[in-house]
Amino acid sequence: MTANLSDWMGRPRCDQTPAWRELGRCFEQTGRAFDLRQAFAADSQRAERFGVSAPHVFADLSKNRLDAAATQALLQLARECRLEVHRDAMFAGETINTTEGRAVLHTLLRCPQPAPGDTVAPTLQPLLADVHATLDAMLDFAETLRADPAITDVVNIGIGGSDLGPQMAVLALDAFANSGKRLHFVSNVDGHELAACLKHLQPRSTVFLIASKTFTTVETMTNAHSARRWFEAEGGGALDIGRHFIGLTTNLAAAGAFGIRTTFGFWDWVGGRYSVWSAIGLPLAIAIGAAGFRDFLAGAHAMDNHFRTAPLAGNLPVRLGLLDVWYRNFHGFTSRTIAPYHSALRRFPAYLQQLEMESNGKRVDLAGQPLPYGTSPVLWGEPGTNGQHAYFQMLHQGTDVVPVEFIAVIKTRHDLPGHQPMLLANALAQAQALMQGKADSGGHKDFPGNRPSTFLLLDDLTPASLGALIALHEHRVFVSGSLWGLNSFDQWGVELGKVLAKDIEPRLASGDTDGLDASTRGLIGRIRSIS
Repeated sequence: MTANLSDWMGRPRCDQTPAWRELGRCFEQTGRAFDLRQAFAADSQRAERFGVSAPHVFADLSKNRLDAAATQALLQLARECRLEVHRDAMFAGETINTTEGRAVLHTLLRCPQPAPGDTVAPTLQPLLADVHATLDAMLDFAETLRADPAITDVVNIGIGGSDLGPQMAVLALDAFANSGKRLHFVSNVDGHELAACLKHLQPRSTVFLIASKTFTTVETMTNAHSARRWFEAEGGGALDIGRHFIGLTTNLAAAGAFGIRTTFGFWDWVGGRYSVWSAIGLPLAIAIGAAGFRDFLAGAHAMDNHFRTAPLAGNLPVRLGLLDVWYRNFHGFTSRTIAPYHSALRRFPAYLQQLEMESNGKRVDLAGQPLPYGTSPVLWGEPGTNGQHAYFQMLHQGTDVVPVEFIAVIKTRHDLPGHQPMLLANALAQAQALMQGKADSGGHKDFPGNRPSTFLLLDDLTPASLGALIALHEHRVFVSGSLWGLNSFDQWGVELGKVLAKDIEPRLASGDTDGLDASTRGLIGRIRSIS
Protein backbone atom coordinates (compact mmCIF):
# COMPACT_ATOMS: atom_id res chain seq x y z
CA MET A 1 0.00 0.00 0.00
CA THR A 2 1.10 3.53 -0.67
CA ALA A 3 0.92 6.37 1.80
CA ASN A 4 -2.49 7.63 0.71
CA LEU A 5 -4.27 4.32 1.19
CA SER A 6 -2.36 3.63 4.39
CA ASP A 7 -3.54 6.98 5.69
CA TRP A 8 -7.15 6.07 4.97
CA MET A 9 -6.76 2.60 6.50
CA GLY A 10 -5.55 4.26 9.69
CA ARG A 11 -8.62 6.48 10.03
CA PRO A 12 -10.94 6.17 13.03
CA ARG A 13 -14.09 4.13 12.59
CA CYS A 14 -16.97 6.44 11.69
CA ASP A 15 -18.89 5.86 14.91
CA GLN A 16 -15.81 6.72 16.98
CA THR A 17 -15.33 10.22 15.55
CA PRO A 18 -16.30 13.55 17.13
CA ALA A 19 -18.47 14.24 14.09
CA TRP A 20 -20.51 11.07 14.69
CA ARG A 21 -21.15 12.16 18.26
CA GLU A 22 -22.14 15.60 17.00
CA LEU A 23 -24.55 13.98 14.55
CA GLY A 24 -26.08 12.08 17.44
CA ARG A 25 -26.62 15.37 19.26
CA CYS A 26 -28.09 16.94 16.11
CA PHE A 27 -30.52 14.07 15.78
CA GLU A 28 -31.63 14.22 19.40
CA GLN A 29 -31.97 18.01 19.42
CA THR A 30 -33.60 18.65 16.07
CA GLY A 31 -33.44 15.62 13.77
CA ARG A 32 -35.80 13.29 15.61
CA ALA A 33 -38.60 15.87 15.66
CA PHE A 34 -37.62 17.61 12.43
CA ASP A 35 -40.64 18.93 10.54
CA LEU A 36 -40.16 19.80 6.89
CA ARG A 37 -43.19 22.09 6.83
CA GLN A 38 -41.83 24.17 9.67
CA ALA A 39 -38.39 24.23 8.04
CA PHE A 40 -39.81 25.71 4.84
CA ALA A 41 -41.96 28.18 6.78
CA ALA A 42 -38.93 29.39 8.75
CA ASP A 43 -36.55 29.65 5.78
CA SER A 44 -37.72 31.19 2.51
CA GLN A 45 -34.36 30.32 0.93
CA ARG A 46 -34.34 26.66 1.94
CA ALA A 47 -34.90 25.32 -1.59
CA GLU A 48 -32.02 27.40 -2.96
CA ARG A 49 -29.68 26.50 -0.11
CA PHE A 50 -30.33 22.80 -0.47
CA GLY A 51 -29.99 22.70 -4.25
CA VAL A 52 -26.83 21.07 -5.63
CA SER A 53 -25.77 21.10 -9.29
CA ALA A 54 -23.52 18.56 -10.99
CA PRO A 55 -22.89 17.74 -14.66
CA HIS A 56 -26.25 16.98 -16.31
CA VAL A 57 -28.03 16.58 -12.93
CA PHE A 58 -29.62 19.05 -10.53
CA ALA A 59 -30.60 17.79 -7.08
CA ASP A 60 -33.17 19.37 -4.81
CA LEU A 61 -32.33 18.11 -1.32
CA SER A 62 -34.60 20.57 0.47
CA LYS A 63 -37.36 18.03 1.21
CA ASN A 64 -35.03 15.98 3.39
CA ARG A 65 -34.97 15.99 7.19
CA LEU A 66 -31.77 17.90 7.29
CA ASP A 67 -30.76 21.29 8.65
CA ALA A 68 -27.57 23.34 8.42
CA ALA A 69 -26.10 21.92 11.64
CA ALA A 70 -26.56 18.30 10.59
CA THR A 71 -25.21 19.11 7.12
CA GLN A 72 -22.06 20.59 8.59
CA ALA A 73 -21.62 17.63 10.93
CA LEU A 74 -21.98 15.22 8.01
CA LEU A 75 -19.36 17.12 6.02
CA GLN A 76 -17.08 17.01 9.06
CA LEU A 77 -17.67 13.27 9.30
CA ALA A 78 -16.43 12.92 5.72
CA ARG A 79 -13.27 14.82 6.64
CA GLU A 80 -12.63 12.87 9.83
CA CYS A 81 -13.15 9.58 7.99
CA ARG A 82 -10.70 10.81 5.32
CA LEU A 83 -13.12 10.35 2.47
CA GLU A 84 -11.08 12.54 0.13
CA VAL A 85 -7.96 10.47 0.78
CA HIS A 86 -9.84 7.28 -0.06
CA ARG A 87 -11.35 8.86 -3.17
CA ASP A 88 -7.94 10.04 -4.38
CA ALA A 89 -6.47 6.58 -3.74
CA MET A 90 -9.14 5.06 -6.00
CA PHE A 91 -8.46 7.51 -8.83
CA ALA A 92 -4.70 6.93 -8.43
CA GLY A 93 -5.11 3.20 -8.99
CA GLU A 94 -4.17 2.07 -5.50
CA THR A 95 -5.33 -1.34 -4.33
CA ILE A 96 -8.44 -0.27 -2.48
CA ASN A 97 -10.20 -3.62 -3.14
CA THR A 98 -8.11 -5.20 -0.41
CA THR A 99 -9.88 -8.56 -0.10
CA GLU A 100 -9.20 -9.35 -3.75
CA GLY A 101 -5.95 -7.41 -4.05
CA ARG A 102 -7.18 -5.21 -6.89
CA ALA A 103 -7.34 -1.59 -7.91
CA VAL A 104 -10.74 -0.08 -8.70
CA LEU A 105 -10.47 1.75 -12.00
CA HIS A 106 -13.82 1.74 -13.78
CA THR A 107 -13.36 5.53 -13.97
CA LEU A 108 -10.39 4.94 -16.27
CA LEU A 109 -12.74 3.34 -18.81
CA ARG A 110 -14.40 6.69 -19.49
CA CYS A 111 -11.32 8.89 -19.34
CA PRO A 112 -10.43 10.53 -22.67
CA GLN A 113 -7.12 9.94 -24.38
CA PRO A 114 -4.84 11.76 -24.21
CA ALA A 115 -5.79 12.62 -20.66
CA PRO A 116 -4.93 15.94 -19.07
CA GLY A 117 -2.03 15.52 -16.68
CA ASP A 118 -4.15 16.34 -13.66
CA THR A 119 -6.76 13.68 -14.49
CA VAL A 120 -4.82 10.43 -14.69
CA ALA A 121 -1.77 9.50 -12.66
CA PRO A 122 1.35 8.96 -14.83
CA THR A 123 1.49 5.33 -13.69
CA LEU A 124 -1.94 4.79 -15.24
CA GLN A 125 -1.16 6.25 -18.67
CA PRO A 126 -0.08 2.86 -20.13
CA LEU A 127 -3.32 1.33 -18.87
CA LEU A 128 -5.28 4.17 -20.40
CA ALA A 129 -3.66 3.52 -23.77
CA ASP A 130 -4.70 -0.14 -23.50
CA VAL A 131 -8.23 0.90 -22.51
CA HIS A 132 -8.56 3.05 -25.60
CA ALA A 133 -7.14 0.42 -27.93
CA THR A 134 -9.73 -2.03 -26.63
CA LEU A 135 -12.49 0.58 -26.81
CA ASP A 136 -11.61 1.47 -30.40
CA ALA A 137 -11.66 -2.20 -31.43
CA MET A 138 -14.99 -2.80 -29.71
CA LEU A 139 -16.58 0.27 -31.28
CA ASP A 140 -15.22 -0.63 -34.72
CA PHE A 141 -16.87 -4.04 -34.36
CA ALA A 142 -20.12 -2.41 -33.24
CA GLU A 143 -20.16 -0.21 -36.34
CA THR A 144 -19.43 -3.19 -38.59
CA LEU A 145 -22.28 -5.16 -37.05
CA ARG A 146 -24.62 -2.17 -37.25
CA ALA A 147 -23.91 -1.93 -40.97
CA ASP A 148 -24.47 -5.65 -41.65
CA PRO A 149 -27.92 -6.03 -43.25
CA ALA A 150 -27.87 -9.80 -42.74
CA ILE A 151 -28.06 -9.42 -38.96
CA THR A 152 -31.41 -8.35 -37.55
CA ASP A 153 -31.20 -9.52 -33.92
CA VAL A 154 -28.55 -9.38 -31.19
CA VAL A 155 -28.95 -11.45 -28.02
CA ASN A 156 -26.90 -10.58 -24.94
CA ILE A 157 -26.46 -13.58 -22.65
CA GLY A 158 -25.11 -12.59 -19.25
CA ILE A 159 -26.20 -12.11 -15.66
CA GLY A 160 -25.71 -9.56 -12.89
CA GLY A 161 -23.49 -6.73 -14.07
CA SER A 162 -23.21 -8.38 -17.48
CA ASP A 163 -26.96 -7.95 -17.94
CA LEU A 164 -28.37 -5.24 -15.68
CA GLY A 165 -26.10 -2.44 -16.88
CA PRO A 166 -26.33 -2.90 -20.66
CA GLN A 167 -30.01 -3.81 -20.56
CA MET A 168 -30.88 -0.76 -18.46
CA ALA A 169 -28.84 1.54 -20.71
CA VAL A 170 -30.22 0.16 -23.97
CA LEU A 171 -33.77 0.66 -22.72
CA ALA A 172 -32.96 4.12 -21.35
CA LEU A 173 -31.49 5.29 -24.66
CA ASP A 174 -34.00 3.68 -26.99
CA ALA A 175 -34.74 7.11 -28.48
CA PHE A 176 -31.14 7.17 -29.73
CA ALA A 177 -31.14 3.63 -31.12
CA ASN A 178 -30.56 3.85 -34.86
CA SER A 179 -29.03 0.55 -35.90
CA GLY A 180 -32.20 -1.20 -37.02
CA LYS A 181 -31.22 -4.19 -34.87
CA ARG A 182 -33.49 -5.74 -32.27
CA LEU A 183 -31.65 -6.27 -28.98
CA HIS A 184 -32.62 -9.00 -26.55
CA PHE A 185 -31.31 -9.83 -23.07
CA VAL A 186 -31.27 -13.27 -21.48
CA SER A 187 -29.99 -13.66 -17.92
CA ASN A 188 -32.10 -16.11 -15.95
CA VAL A 189 -31.07 -19.78 -15.95
CA ASP A 190 -34.80 -20.50 -16.07
CA GLY A 191 -35.15 -21.98 -19.56
CA HIS A 192 -38.47 -20.23 -20.09
CA GLU A 193 -36.62 -16.94 -20.63
CA LEU A 194 -34.25 -18.24 -23.31
CA ALA A 195 -36.96 -20.31 -25.01
CA ALA A 196 -39.27 -17.30 -25.21
CA CYS A 197 -36.49 -15.30 -26.85
CA LEU A 198 -35.38 -17.97 -29.32
CA LYS A 199 -38.82 -18.68 -30.71
CA HIS A 200 -38.83 -15.25 -32.36
CA LEU A 201 -35.36 -15.58 -33.95
CA GLN A 202 -33.71 -17.08 -37.01
CA PRO A 203 -30.16 -18.42 -36.61
CA ARG A 204 -28.92 -16.93 -39.87
CA SER A 205 -29.82 -13.37 -38.80
CA THR A 206 -28.91 -13.55 -35.10
CA VAL A 207 -25.70 -12.73 -33.21
CA PHE A 208 -25.19 -13.86 -29.62
CA LEU A 209 -22.99 -11.93 -27.20
CA ILE A 210 -21.75 -14.23 -24.42
CA ALA A 211 -20.90 -11.88 -21.55
CA SER A 212 -18.85 -13.54 -18.82
CA LYS A 213 -15.43 -12.31 -17.74
CA THR A 214 -14.31 -15.83 -16.76
CA PHE A 215 -16.49 -17.68 -19.28
CA THR A 216 -17.50 -19.93 -16.39
CA THR A 217 -20.55 -18.18 -14.89
CA VAL A 218 -22.98 -21.08 -14.48
CA GLU A 219 -26.18 -19.35 -15.54
CA THR A 220 -24.54 -17.61 -18.50
CA MET A 221 -22.76 -20.69 -19.80
CA THR A 222 -25.87 -22.86 -19.41
CA ASN A 223 -27.80 -20.40 -21.55
CA ALA A 224 -24.88 -20.06 -23.98
CA HIS A 225 -24.63 -23.81 -24.58
CA SER A 226 -28.40 -24.07 -25.02
CA ALA A 227 -28.31 -21.19 -27.51
CA ARG A 228 -25.51 -22.89 -29.43
CA ARG A 229 -27.43 -26.19 -29.58
CA TRP A 230 -30.47 -24.32 -30.89
CA PHE A 231 -28.30 -22.48 -33.41
CA GLU A 232 -26.75 -25.71 -34.71
CA ALA A 233 -30.07 -27.56 -34.85
CA GLU A 234 -32.11 -24.80 -36.45
CA GLY A 235 -29.31 -23.86 -38.80
CA GLY A 236 -28.80 -27.45 -39.90
CA GLY A 237 -25.12 -27.28 -38.93
CA ALA A 238 -24.37 -25.12 -41.98
CA LEU A 239 -23.78 -21.80 -40.19
CA ASP A 240 -20.52 -20.52 -38.76
CA ILE A 241 -20.55 -20.36 -34.96
CA GLY A 242 -17.58 -18.01 -35.02
CA ARG A 243 -19.55 -15.41 -37.00
CA HIS A 244 -22.67 -15.59 -34.85
CA PHE A 245 -21.21 -15.93 -31.32
CA ILE A 246 -19.06 -13.17 -29.81
CA GLY A 247 -17.28 -13.40 -26.47
CA LEU A 248 -17.17 -10.56 -23.94
CA THR A 249 -14.59 -12.29 -21.79
CA THR A 250 -10.94 -12.54 -20.79
CA ASN A 251 -10.87 -16.35 -21.00
CA LEU A 252 -9.80 -16.68 -24.61
CA ALA A 253 -9.07 -20.41 -24.35
CA ALA A 254 -12.56 -21.27 -23.09
CA ALA A 255 -14.17 -18.98 -25.66
CA GLY A 256 -12.12 -20.60 -28.41
CA ALA A 257 -13.14 -24.06 -27.27
CA PHE A 258 -16.76 -22.92 -27.48
CA GLY A 259 -16.18 -21.95 -31.12
CA ILE A 260 -15.82 -18.20 -30.64
CA ARG A 261 -13.22 -16.32 -32.67
CA THR A 262 -14.04 -12.71 -31.81
CA THR A 263 -13.61 -11.62 -28.19
CA PHE A 264 -13.44 -8.36 -26.30
CA GLY A 265 -11.98 -8.46 -22.83
CA PHE A 266 -11.66 -6.22 -19.82
CA TRP A 267 -9.57 -6.09 -16.69
CA ASP A 268 -9.71 -7.48 -13.16
CA TRP A 269 -9.95 -3.91 -11.83
CA VAL A 270 -13.41 -3.62 -13.41
CA GLY A 271 -16.10 -5.06 -11.14
CA GLY A 272 -19.14 -6.59 -12.80
CA ARG A 273 -21.57 -3.96 -11.56
CA TYR A 274 -19.20 -1.24 -12.79
CA SER A 275 -18.59 -2.80 -16.21
CA VAL A 276 -21.16 -1.16 -18.51
CA TRP A 277 -18.36 1.22 -19.61
CA SER A 278 -16.26 -1.72 -20.87
CA ALA A 279 -16.82 -4.38 -23.51
CA ILE A 280 -19.89 -5.37 -21.49
CA GLY A 281 -21.41 -2.19 -22.97
CA LEU A 282 -21.19 -3.61 -26.52
CA PRO A 283 -25.00 -4.00 -26.77
CA LEU A 284 -25.35 -0.28 -26.06
CA ALA A 285 -22.69 0.56 -28.65
CA ILE A 286 -24.57 -1.54 -31.19
CA ALA A 287 -27.82 0.24 -30.33
CA ILE A 288 -26.65 3.87 -30.33
CA GLY A 289 -23.41 3.73 -32.31
CA ALA A 290 -19.81 4.60 -31.53
CA ALA A 291 -20.41 8.34 -31.28
CA GLY A 292 -23.31 7.83 -28.90
CA PHE A 293 -21.27 5.47 -26.75
CA ARG A 294 -18.43 7.98 -26.54
CA ASP A 295 -20.96 10.59 -25.41
CA PHE A 296 -22.12 8.12 -22.75
CA LEU A 297 -18.53 7.80 -21.51
CA ALA A 298 -18.03 11.57 -21.65
CA GLY A 299 -21.04 12.19 -19.41
CA ALA A 300 -19.69 9.77 -16.83
CA HIS A 301 -16.23 11.35 -17.05
CA ALA A 302 -17.73 14.77 -16.37
CA MET A 303 -19.30 13.38 -13.20
CA ASP A 304 -15.97 11.75 -12.27
CA ASN A 305 -14.27 15.13 -12.47
CA HIS A 306 -17.01 16.70 -10.39
CA PHE A 307 -16.62 14.02 -7.70
CA ARG A 308 -12.84 14.28 -7.82
CA THR A 309 -12.56 18.07 -7.63
CA ALA A 310 -15.70 19.74 -6.26
CA PRO A 311 -15.58 20.91 -2.62
CA LEU A 312 -17.44 18.55 -0.31
CA ALA A 313 -20.33 20.96 0.31
CA GLY A 314 -21.05 21.28 -3.43
CA ASN A 315 -20.15 17.70 -4.37
CA LEU A 316 -23.35 15.91 -5.30
CA PRO A 317 -22.15 12.28 -4.88
CA VAL A 318 -20.75 13.25 -1.48
CA ARG A 319 -23.95 14.99 -0.38
CA LEU A 320 -26.09 12.01 -1.43
CA GLY A 321 -23.79 9.49 0.23
CA LEU A 322 -23.77 11.51 3.45
CA LEU A 323 -27.56 11.73 3.37
CA ASP A 324 -27.69 7.95 3.09
CA VAL A 325 -25.55 7.62 6.22
CA TRP A 326 -27.70 10.18 8.08
CA TYR A 327 -30.90 8.31 7.27
CA ARG A 328 -29.57 4.79 7.79
CA ASN A 329 -27.65 5.29 11.02
CA PHE A 330 -29.44 8.10 12.81
CA HIS A 331 -33.04 8.07 11.59
CA GLY A 332 -33.04 4.27 11.28
CA PHE A 333 -34.60 4.22 7.81
CA THR A 334 -33.87 0.78 6.39
CA SER A 335 -34.98 1.23 2.80
CA ARG A 336 -35.14 3.77 0.00
CA THR A 337 -37.40 3.73 -3.02
CA ILE A 338 -36.39 4.92 -6.50
CA ALA A 339 -39.13 6.57 -8.56
CA PRO A 340 -37.95 7.46 -12.07
CA TYR A 341 -40.60 9.51 -13.84
CA HIS A 342 -39.45 8.40 -17.27
CA SER A 343 -40.52 5.09 -18.79
CA ALA A 344 -37.14 4.59 -20.43
CA LEU A 345 -35.57 4.40 -16.95
CA ARG A 346 -37.81 1.51 -15.92
CA ARG A 347 -34.85 -0.81 -15.27
CA PHE A 348 -32.87 1.81 -13.37
CA PRO A 349 -34.18 0.73 -9.94
CA ALA A 350 -33.10 -2.86 -10.64
CA TYR A 351 -29.69 -1.63 -11.75
CA LEU A 352 -29.29 0.40 -8.57
CA GLN A 353 -30.30 -2.59 -6.45
CA GLN A 354 -27.20 -4.47 -7.54
CA LEU A 355 -24.98 -1.40 -7.52
CA GLU A 356 -25.78 -0.45 -3.93
CA MET A 357 -26.80 -3.64 -2.18
CA GLU A 358 -24.07 -5.82 -3.68
CA SER A 359 -21.52 -3.09 -2.96
CA ASN A 360 -22.54 -2.08 0.56
CA GLY A 361 -24.64 -4.99 1.77
CA LYS A 362 -21.83 -5.99 4.14
CA ARG A 363 -21.74 -6.60 7.89
CA VAL A 364 -17.97 -6.55 8.42
CA ASP A 365 -15.27 -3.94 7.84
CA LEU A 366 -12.14 -4.29 5.73
CA ALA A 367 -10.45 -6.23 8.53
CA GLY A 368 -13.35 -8.69 8.65
CA GLN A 369 -14.63 -7.35 11.97
CA PRO A 370 -18.40 -7.11 12.61
CA LEU A 371 -19.82 -3.60 12.46
CA PRO A 372 -22.07 -2.23 15.20
CA TYR A 373 -24.13 -0.06 12.83
CA GLY A 374 -26.33 -0.56 9.79
CA THR A 375 -25.01 -0.38 6.25
CA SER A 376 -26.84 -0.61 2.90
CA PRO A 377 -30.55 0.13 2.90
CA VAL A 378 -32.90 -1.98 0.83
CA LEU A 379 -33.50 -0.38 -2.57
CA TRP A 380 -36.68 -0.88 -4.55
CA GLY A 381 -38.93 0.97 -6.92
CA GLU A 382 -40.90 1.28 -10.13
CA PRO A 383 -41.37 4.05 -12.68
CA GLY A 384 -43.87 6.79 -11.96
CA THR A 385 -46.77 7.01 -12.45
CA ASN A 386 -47.14 3.22 -12.11
CA GLY A 387 -45.72 3.23 -8.59
CA GLN A 388 -48.36 5.73 -7.49
CA HIS A 389 -51.02 3.08 -8.14
CA ALA A 390 -49.08 0.37 -6.34
CA TYR A 391 -46.99 1.18 -3.27
CA PHE A 392 -47.34 4.96 -2.84
CA GLN A 393 -50.26 4.25 -0.50
CA MET A 394 -47.70 2.87 1.96
CA LEU A 395 -45.29 5.76 1.34
CA HIS A 396 -47.97 8.30 2.23
CA GLN A 397 -49.87 6.57 5.02
CA GLY A 398 -47.87 3.53 6.08
CA THR A 399 -46.27 3.00 9.47
CA ASP A 400 -42.72 3.11 8.09
CA VAL A 401 -40.99 6.18 6.74
CA VAL A 402 -39.26 5.44 3.43
CA PRO A 403 -37.19 8.19 1.77
CA VAL A 404 -38.09 8.56 -1.91
CA GLU A 405 -35.72 9.48 -4.70
CA PHE A 406 -37.57 11.03 -7.62
CA ILE A 407 -35.85 11.22 -11.01
CA ALA A 408 -37.46 13.42 -13.64
CA VAL A 409 -36.48 14.60 -17.12
CA ILE A 410 -37.64 17.94 -18.50
CA LYS A 411 -37.44 17.35 -22.24
CA THR A 412 -39.28 14.61 -24.06
CA ARG A 413 -38.42 12.46 -27.08
CA HIS A 414 -42.01 12.01 -28.24
CA ASP A 415 -44.55 14.40 -29.73
CA LEU A 416 -47.71 13.21 -27.95
CA PRO A 417 -49.43 16.32 -26.58
CA GLY A 418 -50.29 16.60 -22.91
CA HIS A 419 -48.34 13.62 -21.59
CA GLN A 420 -45.15 15.28 -20.38
CA PRO A 421 -46.78 18.10 -18.37
CA MET A 422 -49.01 15.49 -16.69
CA LEU A 423 -46.02 13.26 -15.92
CA LEU A 424 -43.94 16.09 -14.45
CA ALA A 425 -46.92 17.43 -12.51
CA ASN A 426 -47.38 14.00 -10.92
CA ALA A 427 -43.72 13.80 -9.89
CA LEU A 428 -43.79 17.27 -8.37
CA ALA A 429 -47.14 16.66 -6.70
CA GLN A 430 -46.07 13.39 -5.10
CA ALA A 431 -42.96 14.98 -3.60
CA GLN A 432 -45.09 17.89 -2.38
CA ALA A 433 -47.77 15.60 -0.94
CA LEU A 434 -45.24 13.45 0.89
CA MET A 435 -43.81 16.56 2.51
CA GLN A 436 -46.98 18.56 3.21
CA GLY A 437 -49.49 15.87 4.07
CA LYS A 438 -53.16 16.60 4.75
CA ALA A 439 -55.07 16.51 8.02
CA ASP A 440 -58.31 14.55 8.41
CA SER A 441 -60.05 14.10 11.73
CA GLY A 442 -61.61 10.86 10.55
CA GLY A 443 -58.18 9.28 10.19
CA HIS A 444 -58.61 7.37 6.94
CA LYS A 445 -57.89 10.40 4.79
CA ASP A 446 -55.17 11.76 7.07
CA PHE A 447 -51.75 12.13 5.46
CA PRO A 448 -49.10 12.69 8.16
CA GLY A 449 -46.69 14.36 5.75
CA ASN A 450 -43.11 15.11 6.73
CA ARG A 451 -42.05 12.21 4.49
CA PRO A 452 -38.61 12.97 3.01
CA SER A 453 -37.63 12.88 -0.64
CA THR A 454 -34.82 13.87 -2.98
CA PHE A 455 -35.59 15.19 -6.45
CA LEU A 456 -33.04 14.59 -9.22
CA LEU A 457 -33.77 16.61 -12.35
CA LEU A 458 -32.20 16.12 -15.79
CA ASP A 459 -32.68 18.55 -18.66
CA ASP A 460 -32.82 15.66 -21.13
CA LEU A 461 -32.20 11.91 -21.17
CA THR A 462 -29.25 11.54 -23.54
CA PRO A 463 -26.20 9.27 -23.66
CA ALA A 464 -24.20 11.93 -21.81
CA SER A 465 -26.79 12.57 -19.10
CA LEU A 466 -27.38 8.85 -18.54
CA GLY A 467 -23.63 8.34 -18.18
CA ALA A 468 -23.51 11.13 -15.62
CA LEU A 469 -26.51 9.75 -13.72
CA ILE A 470 -24.98 6.29 -13.45
CA ALA A 471 -21.59 7.64 -12.39
CA LEU A 472 -23.31 9.83 -9.79
CA HIS A 473 -24.76 6.74 -8.14
CA GLU A 474 -21.50 4.80 -8.40
CA HIS A 475 -19.70 7.52 -6.48
CA ARG A 476 -22.54 7.95 -4.01
CA VAL A 477 -22.21 4.26 -3.10
CA PHE A 478 -18.45 4.75 -2.74
CA VAL A 479 -19.02 7.60 -0.30
CA SER A 480 -21.33 5.74 2.07
CA GLY A 481 -19.21 2.58 1.83
CA SER A 482 -16.06 4.55 2.59
CA LEU A 483 -17.60 6.14 5.68
CA TRP A 484 -18.86 2.77 6.90
CA GLY A 485 -15.38 1.30 6.38
CA LEU A 486 -16.49 -1.34 3.86
CA ASN A 487 -14.91 -2.86 0.81
CA SER A 488 -17.59 -1.82 -1.65
CA PHE A 489 -15.95 -3.74 -4.49
CA ASP A 490 -16.14 -7.41 -3.53
CA GLN A 491 -19.23 -9.62 -3.35
CA TRP A 492 -18.46 -12.75 -1.36
CA GLY A 493 -22.09 -12.98 -0.29
CA VAL A 494 -23.14 -14.37 -3.66
CA GLU A 495 -20.86 -17.40 -3.43
CA LEU A 496 -22.36 -19.72 -0.78
CA GLY A 497 -25.64 -20.29 -2.60
CA LYS A 498 -23.74 -21.12 -5.79
CA VAL A 499 -21.65 -23.75 -3.99
CA LEU A 500 -24.70 -25.38 -2.40
CA ALA A 501 -26.56 -25.39 -5.73
CA LYS A 502 -23.77 -27.49 -7.26
CA ASP A 503 -24.30 -30.04 -4.49
CA ILE A 504 -28.09 -30.05 -4.72
CA GLU A 505 -28.45 -30.27 -8.52
CA PRO A 506 -27.28 -33.91 -8.87
CA ARG A 507 -29.37 -34.87 -5.83
CA LEU A 508 -32.52 -33.83 -7.70
CA ALA A 509 -31.73 -36.58 -10.20
CA SER A 510 -30.38 -39.23 -7.83
CA GLY A 511 -32.67 -38.67 -4.85
CA ASP A 512 -29.70 -38.81 -2.48
CA THR A 513 -30.52 -36.54 0.46
CA ASP A 514 -27.96 -37.76 2.98
CA GLY A 515 -26.54 -34.96 5.09
CA LEU A 516 -29.19 -32.42 4.13
CA ASP A 517 -31.47 -30.58 6.53
CA ALA A 518 -35.03 -31.86 6.91
CA SER A 519 -36.58 -28.98 4.97
CA THR A 520 -34.35 -29.43 1.93
CA ARG A 521 -34.84 -33.22 2.04
CA GLY A 522 -38.60 -32.78 2.07
CA LEU A 523 -38.60 -30.31 -0.79
CA ILE A 524 -36.39 -32.55 -2.94
CA GLY A 525 -38.74 -35.45 -2.26
CA ARG A 526 -41.79 -33.45 -3.29
CA ILE A 527 -40.08 -32.17 -6.45
CA ARG A 528 -39.05 -35.71 -7.46
CA SER A 529 -42.53 -37.10 -6.79
CA ILE A 530 -44.09 -34.63 -9.21
CA SER A 531 -41.43 -34.26 -11.91
